[in-house]
Amino acid sequence: MTVVRLPDGTEVPALGQGTWHMGERGARRAQEAAALRLGLDLGMTLIDTAEMYAEGGAEEVVAEAITGRRDEVFIVSKVYPHNAGGAKLKAACERSLKRLRVEAIDLYLLHWRGSVPLADTVEGFERMRAEGRIRRWGVSNLDLDDLEELGAALPDCAANQVLYSLEHRGIEHDLLPFCRGRGMPVMAYSPVGQGGALLRNRALGEVARRHGATPAQVAIAWTLRSPGGVISIPKAADPEHVRQNAAARDIALTAEDLAALDAAFPPPARKRPLAML
Repeated sequence: MTVVRLPDGTEVPALGQGTWHMGERGARRAQEAAALRLGLDLGMTLIDTAEMYAEGGAEEVVAEAITGRRDEVFIVSKVYPHNAGGAKLKAACERSLKRLRVEAIDLYLLHWRGSVPLADTVEGFERMRAEGRIRRWGVSNLDLDDLEELGAALPDCAANQVLYSLEHRGIEHDLLPFCRGRGMPVMAYSPVGQGGALLRNRALGEVARRHGATPAQVAIAWTLRSPGGVISIPKAADPEHVRQNAAARDIALTAEDLAALDAAFPPPARKRPLAML
């Protein structure tokens, strides 16, 4: 299995599991937890969640999924920007720990930038790391200028989670090379898009047919096309979709495939505003 190395040397799977929209319906939580457990069985042992997702409901689904399996799992969670400093940050982290039913979060991210100064957030993160509440910290939805603002703290930033897919390639111009040059992985959220428009693309469908795969599998494989540097976190609550996601690791896109996808989804020729969902 392809792995990605974090700045501290820890290796995590390049293909993990997302949980956005999980925990929103109580009747589906058991099914969602079962899907996450199946993903663990298939080697997708990094699970991404956030206090924002179903206002903590997704974290509770993760807790159910990892019961008895904590040592196998690398947990990523995220804090709201309005909770990202001082006593609010500590309280938010404590709530996430309680919902997740764990003693420490493996990677704790600032979900996006708000009014709290980055320096204050970093100070809080470092304090919680020293206290053992989190093992690493990182950011999400931050562009190059935001990362540069971290200054001396930048080497301690373990990851930057951003929107990255065939239809959102803007980070390839400067943000992705910057992160790679510093050994900071990018976590790609929504790698198969939202709403299905991406998956209906003709070129993507043709590549998928050549590989006997689904368009979603090819979209995921595309995010994993370069060794190291990108962690892809598609979400699946259906067992068949979980299996399909896991099988995307086995798709080796050819130069012809990549050229066809570049023609349909051109790489950026200039700086673009950071795309967000």
